[in-house]
Amino acid sequence: MPTYRFKAVSGPGDVVEGEMEAASQAAVLDHLRGQGYLPIRADEAAARPLADLLKLEVGKRGGLSRQDTMAIIRELSSLLRAGLALDQALAVLINFSDKDPVKKLMGRVLERVRGGSSLADAMAAQGQAFDRFVVGMVRAGEAGGALDSVLAKTAEFMDKSHQSKQNLKSALIYPAVLFTSACISVAIIITVVIPSFKEIFDQAGFALPLATRIVMGVGDIAAGFWWLPLIVGLLTVLVVARQRRDPAQRRQWDRRLLQLPLVGSLMARVETTRMTYTLGMLLNNGVPLVSALGVVKGTLGNAAMENAFAQIEKQVREGKTFAGPLAEAALFPSLATHLIRIGEESGRLEEMLFRVADTYEREVHQSIQRLMAILIPALTFGMALLIGGIIVSILVPMLSINQLAQ
Repeated sequence: MPTYRFKAVSGPGDVVEGEMEAASQAAVLDHLRGQGYLPIRADEAAARPLADLLKLEVGKRGGLSRQDTMAIIRELSSLLRAGLALDQALAVLINFSDKDPVKKLMGRVLERVRGGSSLADAMAAQGQAFDRFVVGMVRAGEAGGALDSVLAKTAEFMDKSHQSKQNLKSALIYPAVLFTSACISVAIIITVVIPSFKEIFDQAGFALPLATRIVMGVGDIAAGFWWLPLIVGLLTVLVVARQRRDPAQRRQWDRRLLQLPLVGSLMARVETTRMTYTLGMLLNNGVPLVSALGVVKGTLGNAAMENAFAQIEKQVREGKTFAGPLAEAALFPSLATHLIRIGEESGRLEEMLFRVADTYEREVHQSIQRLMAILIPALTFGMALLIGGIIVSILVPMLSINQLAQ
């Protein structure tokens, strides 16, 4: 049986750590609860070092990765559910954390909480360590008196979002490897193989086919100016990165991305899922619609949609409905805006938002599968056609030379 490392809370904030052999993680959790402990974490011991090795700390905010943030929220929720006061829960969280950035950050949060600040304000004071979505959800939980359950839902949503991104990255690994290997193969053929046939064809003394002349010309250019694509690619990346730092140009780029076939609709569905689930959770915890829209705006990853949401928030403040301006923005799927309108008119907006989120979460998963089903065969066929065409353009004159020699 596998061995699991666990952390649990016993008594007024005492942390218990250890290892246990069990058939599954659920068995570990049940055993700990049976012993009167509150489980915080249970990870398979054999898998943990590999996970730590492969974990990329990209996109850190204030020294925290997204995994750190999710762990803080989830464990804080468990401690609060165990009956600990907020300052005690934060102290326990600091004590059993094995990462110095987390200890320092949560230490500053604890100081502000003990000084009379709310948890949301204490988190917001830490700069970019906690994003607006997390701060907004914490504020909603404190206002509604259900901080522990709101934190649990927030961690669940962040985990689902993270898993969706990981699934997409995993699905793109094979097409990326296929495309890269094909490009390297073509580059080797053009820059190394083709120039070696040039002298043979020059000595043959007959007119080469058009396809062969084109391939030989590309080979000459590639051999002499192989550095040019690298410079052009680097300049393109620098120009695009500079443009995306400008808010207006970034909105234009993101708007164009939404108009791309397949990819654009997938991005729109991903953002719609995030928007509806976040807004539904905020409204479900008593946050007014106008305030909730301000929080949701900061969670959108597409700048064009974020700008549209700012205009929607302004119109809702002026007394308009939510569904009307959302449909006028013409960036979100029409089915989603239609269902939201129905929910708003029937007084069941929260329920409809969660239904839309579930629907589009399934559609995103199906869209990724369809995209991979199209992309991989298309890449394989395209690269095979390109490499095959180059080889045939070389073989045809070689056969002609052999016939002349005979």
